[in-house]
Amino acid sequence: MASVGPPAASTQPALPSGPAVFKTIPYAFILPEILCGTWVWILVAATSVSFPLLQGWVMYVSLSSCLISLLLLLSYIFGFHKNSENWKVLDSLYHGATAILYMSAAVLQANATIRSESGPNAPLYYQLNSAASFFAFITTFLYILHAFSIYYQ
Repeated sequence: MASVGPPAASTQPALPSGPAVFKTIPYAFILPEILCGTWVWILVAATSVSFPLLQGWVMYVSLSSCLISLLLLLSYIFGFHKNSENWKVLDSLYHGATAILYMSAAVLQANATIRSESGPNAPLYYQLNSAASFFAFITTFLYILHAFSIYYQ
């Protein structure tokens, strides 16, 4: 005979809301992702964008990822998730897909950096493109960490 009692507590940890977002891994990665991604598009925009096809993709990925990550961060801070497990899946899929897109953008930005070694304003644009490449790879790494660390909570 089955005993009647209170329902079993969920073994899944609760999704953070409010300031706890900044103290909980992997959700604490969202703010550094936004900041590093912002640096990518600021640095690329500071150059003359000599290679519009390459750097246009970098700008698109960095700007759209920054805005979507900001919306995701705000949704966690204000508790729109209502502790639904679907948010973990959405978060993991978003960060995994964005990591792939950011990797392509980082490689294209590195290509633009190599191509900017010579030409007008070469030292300045090369340094800006190098910094943008660095932040693009750091941002890619942060998105990868975020996507995989959801499974190890």
